[in-house]
Amino acid sequence: MTDLSMPLMRKGPPKSAEAVERITLTSVAHEMRDSIDIADALTTLALTGEPVTVYPYGQDFVMARIDAVDVERRLFTLDLADDVVPAEGRTVFVAGLGGNAKIQFEVHAHWDIVPGHPNLVQLPLPESCLTLNRRAEPRLESPVGMNYGARFVLLGKVFEMPLYDFSRGGVGLRATPDQALELYIGKKLEGVALEMGTSLMVTADLEVRLLRPFRTFLLGQQVQVGCRISNITMQMRQTLDRAVTTVQQRR
Repeated sequence: MTDLSMPLMRKGPPKSAEAVERITLTSVAHEMRDSIDIADALTTLALTGEPVTVYPYGQDFVMARIDAVDVERRLFTLDLADDVVPAEGRTVFVAGLGGNAKIQFEVHAHWDIVPGHPNLVQLPLPESCLTLNRRAEPRLESPVGMNYGARFVLLGKVFEMPLYDFSRGGVGLRATPDQALELYIGKKLEGVALEMGTSLMVTADLEVRLLRPFRTFLLGQQVQVGCRISNITMQMRQTLDRAVTTVQQRR
């Protein structure tokens, strides 16, 4: 179960200008049906306070954000931005996920109001979700058994994290919960030394775009840290191109 107690930087109340359009039928979207993955995705939305656009059937959209996820009861609590409770029935929910993807799901909403909290409603966890990857560049998993990692200094402390995937425009890091306490969406990491195998090294400025808690069998609770490379130079681009080409040729 994802740890909701981990204090990440949460966004403020959602605004209508932040509405996200529904995934179209022509989009190349992936269907997510694993209940753990779905709960983790909704928990990420709760941790970050990402705006959720709610589309009640036959009505205008309303804005909200997920307040909490209860995996055991298979419920999530939605915090409505306005005082208007939508009509019951088929409802579609859409949100951005880490700035690089879009998630959409549908439930039959009864809008059970939490006693004493008129803006909070409880809804069942969806059976499935659609996810649409909007990354500009495909990411490659780092080869097992080779040196792929990141090293940087933040607030006087040295951080070292494994680099589990990368692309020509960004990297994915794996952090411990203690390391993730120092990070939040939008955090700038300057002078990060990225090691990509035995011969490729690049120093880059990163911007945190995704924080997603997850659990592994061997390491326990971990945090996925998705980063975009800021102010990428031509030399840096060429180095990343070599790293991508090297991994592709080994597959």
